[in-house]
Amino acid sequence: MIIAIEKNLQKGVQLLNSISDETYADASLGPYYASIGCHVRHILDVYSCILNGFASKKIDLTTRERNIEVELQASLGIDYFNSVIDQLKNLLNNNDLSELLEVTDDLGLGNETAIYTLGSILMQAQSHTTHHYASIGYLIYQLKIALPAKDFGFNPSTEKKTKD
Repeated sequence: MIIAIEKNLQKGVQLLNSISDETYADASLGPYYASIGCHVRHILDVYSCILNGFASKKIDLTTRERNIEVELQASLGIDYFNSVIDQLKNLLNNNDLSELLEVTDDLGLGNETAIYTLGSILMQAQSHTTHHYASIGYLIYQLKIALPAKDFGFNPSTEKKTKD
């Protein structure tokens, strides 16, 4: 599992290494006016919630760091990616994916808590990352820059369209 997650997170590092801070922080595109940096910060905040809550076995996805500086400087985004990757490697090398955790999130009507395994919350975070990469892909397209990888933002289970 860590190999797939790390490979996916490295796509973000690759993107950030190829764009300027101005492009990274550009929040001028509708309909949401969220920058690439905003999406990156949000993706990594979810992983940070997992990493910060793991020791207590209580992960609260509503307690995100929301460090606005990470949204403005690509180098800080890269540092955040690398920190999360390193912490995930350590977590997965030393723990069982079937370990049970309480996971809390706000589903729109207040906080709800459910029992997850470490593996299931990491799978959710991986899917969440890909979902936000798709949004970033839309921004990249509008900004007329190249995707960092042909599969950036595509879920592996998505049917591949073939040309006839």
